[in-house]
Amino acid sequence: MPFAYDIKDQGALHFLTFTVHQWVDVFTRQQYAAIYLDSLLHCQQEKGLLIYGWVVMTNHVHLMARATQNNLSDIIRDHKKFTAKKIVAAIAANERESRREWLLQLLQYNGHVWFWEEGYHGEAVYSEPFFLSKLNYLHQNPVRAGIVDKATDYLQSSAADYAGIRKGRLPIFGLA
Repeated sequence: MPFAYDIKDQGALHFLTFTVHQWVDVFTRQQYAAIYLDSLLHCQQEKGLLIYGWVVMTNHVHLMARATQNNLSDIIRDHKKFTAKKIVAAIAANERESRREWLLQLLQYNGHVWFWEEGYHGEAVYSEPFFLSKLNYLHQNPVRAGIVDKATDYLQSSAADYAGIRKGRLPIFGLA
């Protein structure tokens, strides 16, 4: 498992990466990114997840997050399980999805959904310089990928929130 990670301090702030199985570009479709973000919003509102920064790329997600109830691993497990099923169901139901059969073949195995790569990558954030480095890294991801020229132009991240340009889809802890 290349991205196996065991969270030692369940209440600590973590930099997290979740990767779509086989790095498939699922989040190029706004519909699927919206399902993912709606689930994160639910985790914020109902499970005590605090998000400090985020970006949804075409085939992976970066978050800076912590849990208020010291249960970050549980939130991640439930969130990944829910989004996997919901996104694959949306793909299956989307008659306009030109890649539907291919995506379903890649994202299911023996009748089971396999949307996310097993495990995830996580790093505990214990200093402000490390926090700022990781926040910059995730906000610059769309720029490095050649999707946008400026991080604040990318709609699927918290970069514009931090720049004070606009509010993104998710509340950012610590920002007014």
